[in-house]
Amino acid sequence: MKKLKQTLQNIKSVDLETMEAATARLDQLTKPKGSLGKLEKLAIKLTGIRSELYPSFKNKTHIVMAADHGVVEEGVSPCAQEITTQMVTNFLNQGAAINVLAKQVGAELKIVDIGMVDDLEAEALITKKIKNGTNNLAQTRAMTKKEAILALEVGIEVVEDAIKSGAEVIGIGEMGIGNTTPSSAIIAAITGAPIAEIVGFGSGLDAAGVKNKIEVIKTSLKLNKFDSDDGIDILAAVGGLEIAGMAGVILGAAANKVPVVMDGLISGAAALIAQKIEPEIVNYLIPSHISVEPGHKTIYKKLGLSPFLDLDMRLGEGTGAVLAMPFLDTSISILRDMATFAEAAVINPNA
Repeated sequence: MKKLKQTLQNIKSVDLETMEAATARLDQLTKPKGSLGKLEKLAIKLTGIRSELYPSFKNKTHIVMAADHGVVEEGVSPCAQEITTQMVTNFLNQGAAINVLAKQVGAELKIVDIGMVDDLEAEALITKKIKNGTNNLAQTRAMTKKEAILALEVGIEVVEDAIKSGAEVIGIGEMGIGNTTPSSAIIAAITGAPIAEIVGFGSGLDAAGVKNKIEVIKTSLKLNKFDSDDGIDILAAVGGLEIAGMAGVILGAAANKVPVVMDGLISGAAALIAQKIEPEIVNYLIPSHISVEPGHKTIYKKLGLSPFLDLDMRLGEGTGAVLAMPFLDTSISILRDMATFAEAAVINPNA
């Protein structure tokens, strides 16, 4: 708990003065005011995060949190639980989509076992296991509050190590069969959105499977009483260890003035938990894509964020986050390298 408390104390507001300077420069560049849309807004946000007019995001790190879920016993996923272990092994062997995309954008990949059922031994795996999977949240709370806090602190520790090694931007992703169920439960608990409107097909459920998933989530929310104002209590009641780990990454990055690029539904659930714990973190979050999972729109609405990409993706792993990382460099390049109207001897229509 000490690590979490210290981290929360270190999260400060973004630098509004630097953001104003960035806005003023963007308005003097050779283009109609605001014509580069979200890229301009991103550049302004990034300068506020880093308190620099031209920050660098060359050093990219992507963190994948892996964990299992007791709720798979309820038939909420068409995939066998052992696929979590098999896919983590695939990550370690450089064979997954996230490996390909991370390499393409030059992001260092860190794979963390925060709660897998199986105990893998691999040099490239960061083992920070809290327990071998969560409890079945349709029968009892997913974890204790102490376990939730420990998982949050794992995320903080992992991201602190990455930042100490030079990371200037962090992506978050996950692997955990069944994890859209706790994610949807978190979304419902925090936003109050109707469960039927946020639950999707996950990794390939049919209509009957979706109906069952909705009932399982309803049961878990009714059974596991929680304080709706307490993000950690919600996390412990109906969350997941990898969700907690990603929330911890967000908190730890914000405490160190480093932006975090979100991925899809599960990382969005982690962002909701982190925002519930410390509202300021939303100013350190960078959206990536909009997933085909219906609950993802609800997440963005709650966070007040708008995604850059719409590629009909629903893979997870942080694939969308990695794809969006180059936008950070691009937005700052525009701010830094474009000529002003005065420099280019072009009449300023904004004057």
